[in-house]
This record gives sequence, structure tokens and C-alpha cells, in this order.
Amino acid sequence: MPDMDIEAFRDAAHRTVDWMAAYLTSLAEYPVLPRVSPGDLRLALPDRPPAVHEEFEAVLADVERLLLPATTHWQAPGFMAYFASTASAPGILGEMLAATFNANAMLWRTSPAATELEQVATDWLRQLLGLPGGLFGIINDTASSNTLCALAAAREAQTDLRIRDAGMTGRELPRLRYYTSSEAHSSVEKAGIVLGFGREGCRRVGVDDAFRMDVAALRASIGEDVAAGHRPVAVVATVGTTSTTSVDPVAAIAAICAEYGLWLHVDAAYAGSAAVAPELRWVLDGAELADSIVVNPHKWLFTPLDCSVLWTRRPDVLRDAFSIVPEYLTSAQDAAPAAPNFMDYGVSLGRRFRALKLWMVMRHFGATGLAAAVREHCTFAATLAARVRESEDFELMAPAPLSVVCLRAHPARRAGEPDLDALNARVLDRVNARGRYFLSHTRLHGRYVIRVAFGNLRTTGAHADGVWDELRGALSAEVG
Repeated sequence: MPDMDIEAFRDAAHRTVDWMAAYLTSLAEYPVLPRVSPGDLRLALPDRPPAVHEEFEAVLADVERLLLPATTHWQAPGFMAYFASTASAPGILGEMLAATFNANAMLWRTSPAATELEQVATDWLRQLLGLPGGLFGIINDTASSNTLCALAAAREAQTDLRIRDAGMTGRELPRLRYYTSSEAHSSVEKAGIVLGFGREGCRRVGVDDAFRMDVAALRASIGEDVAAGHRPVAVVATVGTTSTTSVDPVAAIAAICAEYGLWLHVDAAYAGSAAVAPELRWVLDGAELADSIVVNPHKWLFTPLDCSVLWTRRPDVLRDAFSIVPEYLTSAQDAAPAAPNFMDYGVSLGRRFRALKLWMVMRHFGATGLAAAVREHCTFAATLAARVRESEDFELMAPAPLSVVCLRAHPARRAGEPDLDALNARVLDRVNARGRYFLSHTRLHGRYVIRVAFGNLRTTGAHADGVWDELRGALSAEVG
């Protein structure tokens, strides 16, 4: 069976785009969380692949009939769980074009456009965030991958250990340590598992009352490990922790890293995007001193998943950690500074043309448009936080410096932590079951906490007001 002929493709593409436009127009009509049970979709689909050709109309019909009811609608204005990820229209169009080119951006010569646009897009974003010049930027899938790459570079920087060539097994090595806060993302710990540090190699440092890394505790931890004969390698500071969006004191952490010769990686996957608003540039204070920084445009800059940008001021070390060039991948441009081969700076050989959608998003919104959207989301959060502070039935569980609010129901007539945890879990379930909003939870100081995360491009002031009404209504239904 050949591919679609070009006219059939044109017709199918038009119908698909019409379907996409209708979906984006009607997002508020769907329950944000699908009303299905585990296994429902699998049971509705054939257990064998088709033996013969099926018409595109039948496939698109099954998208509507089967996939749509089983989809969690991340694009919906009421999606306020985790961190929002809005695929804006220019970003979606960028994905369509990237799929059409189907370029593999592993070498400069395999796609000069993809390679050089990646350099341009990452540098434009650097400028929008107020980061210093001279940084080398690269786009990977997620911050999990980029943090792993950064820690691999940190390990490679310990040149006397010869880990790239000799490995970490079958010989005597000091215990390698790296440090991050107790509120850091789980990917920081996972990277250590992959890289051979082990979970014991990742030392979690305590936080202050605003859930920011305690710098004195960091210094004490490093001192203890040095005294014990261990080898400190790196510190991962977080700009926008997952639970509370707290911002670690990066400049103070950088000073300790400089003192001990440690690699500093800044995980700004969520909150780094806030710096597109000039008054929020404080979130990246001290990041100019870091060896590597990660920001995810697919979180708060309206770029479709996946798109995570890693910058480093030490690209030679990152390259040394990963570069292996077999003969069939050598090229005459290998030595040209203007023609980097991005396969040399990470795990993946095959690389998608992710820069295209980011470039198109930045061109569509411009600096002022991106800043306005981020600013509006922070205003939504500040308004909700003020309402919680004024309420007799809810309490604020953490500072709300950006676009996420951590709260819980605590009516005066209810006491006892176990009961409050159960009550808040039921309140959250009620809100989610109603279908207009999807919220998630976390635990802070052992307490069950509801998170409301603004950041969706389609969320309006009416939705921001509505989620507060939903929370109060759910609590009223529980306690009368």
C-alpha cells in the first residue's frame, strides 16, 4: 500500500485542522478529567492491528469516538493541576511543519536549518530571560533529560577520576556526592541513579520556612562529606520547586560552589520562564553564575510538549561527557564553530526539530506578549492567595511568589490532622469530579495540601474566580 497521494493528504489535512480548530474552540465543554476507568480504551480497541488499508475518515472518527472521551484535557482553561502546558496555535503549527520536514537534527549537515535555528531560538530565549551572553544552548525533550546531562557534565569535570573511560565499577573510587534540596524534583535523584551516583550519592538538604534550600545546611553537609573522605561534585538549585514554586537562594549557593569547586546546575524548568516579565527577573538572580541552567518552554511559554532548553557556559565539558563519533557520522564541518553537531552534547543521536515551534511561538507573542501572559497568571494566583488569607475556612500553606497557590480547607469547627487530610482529599475529589477544573495535591510538613496552578494560556479571570467558588462549594457540600 503506498502513502496517501498528495491530494488525499491535502484533503485529510484540511479535515484534521478543522477538527483541531473545533476542539480548541470547545475545550471548556469537556470534563477536564476523562470519565473512564482503567482499561476502558484498550477494551474498546481491536486487539490486533488491521490486516488491510483503512480509510482516514474511519481513523479520524475513532479519534472523536474513542480517544477524545479518554483524554485529559491539558489545553482546557480549567486545567490547574501540576504545571500547565499550553500548546498555543503557533506552537501547534510549528509541530506540524516539523513533522513535515521530519529532519533529524543530529549533525549540522543532516539539517543545517534545524541546527542553526536551534542556536538562534535558544539565544533569543536567553535574551528574553535576561541571562548573560556566551551561553551554549541546546534543546532536549524534558528537564529530566537536561538535568541528567548537566550532572553527567559535572561528573566529567572530575577529570582525575577518568570516569568516562574507566567507569565507576571494578575499581576504588571515593563516594561521589551531589546536593539538592528536600523540595527538589524527583528527576534530580533519578539522574543520580542512572549516572552511578546511586540514591545515596544524592544528599537532600533541608529547607527554610519558605521551602527554599537552607544554605547553612548545604555548607554543613558538604563539610561533613569532605571530612568523611567523600567527593562533592555538584549542587542542583531549584528555581520554582514542584510543590510550592519556591526559589532557592542561587547566588549564595553559587558562592559555596565556587569555594569548593562544584558544578552548579539550576533547575528553573518552571519558574525560569517568569523572567520574561522584567519585574520577575529576580527569580534568576545568581543563575548567571551557574555552570548549567534548564528552562522548559513547554511549561509556561506556550510551546507544545516537548521542549526543554539547557544552557551551559562549559560546553566543552558537556561535549566531553557524551561525544562518540563513528566514522559514518564524521563530516567536513566537524571543526566549524558555527556548525555544532548536537548529537555530541547529550544521550540522543536522533533529535527532533524542536526549535521550529519555539521560534514560531516567540515570533507570535513577542517579548511583550509573553510577559503579559505570565504577569496575568501571577495576578490570578495573588488574588486567590488573598482570598484564602481572608477566608475563615481555608488557609494558605506556603508563600505564593508566582502562579501556584498551595492551600487547604481548615474550617474552624474541624480539628485534628488526620481528619483534615481526609477532608481535603474529599474536597479535591469533589472539584475534580465536577469536571470544570482539574487540581492536584502535594504534602507539606506531612499535611495534605491542594495546589492550584495557573499558567494555561486559555484561563481567564472568570476561570480564576470560578475555581475559588468550586473549592468553597465542595467544602460546603462536605461539612454543611
